[in-house]
Amino acid sequence: MKKKVIILGGSSGIGKATAQRFAKEGWQVLVAAHSLSECIATINLLEGEGHIACQLDVRNDEDLVDLQRLVEEKCFNFDTLVNTIGISQSLAALDSDFSEWDNALQVMLYGSVKSCRVLLPFIKDGGRIIHVTSIHYQRVANGSSAYGMAKAAITQFTRSLAVELAPRNILANTIAPGFVNTPMSIKADGQNEVDTEWFKHNYIQYDHLPLKRAAQPEEIAGVAWFLSGPDASYMTGSVVTVDGGLTITF
Repeated sequence: MKKKVIILGGSSGIGKATAQRFAKEGWQVLVAAHSLSECIATINLLEGEGHIACQLDVRNDEDLVDLQRLVEEKCFNFDTLVNTIGISQSLAALDSDFSEWDNALQVMLYGSVKSCRVLLPFIKDGGRIIHVTSIHYQRVANGSSAYGMAKAAITQFTRSLAVELAPRNILANTIAPGFVNTPMSIKADGQNEVDTEWFKHNYIQYDHLPLKRAAQPEEIAGVAWFLSGPDASYMTGSVVTVDGGLTITF
């Protein structure tokens, strides 16, 4: 029987690459993201048949109920949940508008918790949960307080899931990427941060990033695929860092 995966945030960047990888490996994919049209465009590009698109704003309880209903109606008892939903804004910890600052936690932290609560009744015993966090779960950059706090909390939430779901042999792990060349790396001025002089000087010229390049989304998707497979059968509560060596330097 064909295995099934739900990918939250699967319409672009790491999520889209993950959907493509799982479809290539013969899995049936349900892609859920904020834009239904982008979800449909994504599944239309996937190898295989039977893929499903679903509109989902994780801040909207009605959308979460609709996702739960869709999974139930389609008998989509799934093997793996991959959550790649993320937003990135530079906001001061103390001087920014609180609702803007809090949005990162509403989307990434509480969205992750709410999604798991509605979806986990449908995951198979022996299934996998994979949250994409960030190296910011333990590192700090100016303006990244909300983002980093959300990523740290997601990491800890995933560890809690690893403990609570162990009796069902459901394994829960996180992936912590560094720089990844995705639409989220394009800033408000329209420039991709991995193409800036700042990135080249700080991370390439002065060797803060040993591999001297950003990751491609497919490289993160490959780790998600590994964590869903038999070779990761004794991994749970782990953080897999995929950052080109960035966090081993100083």
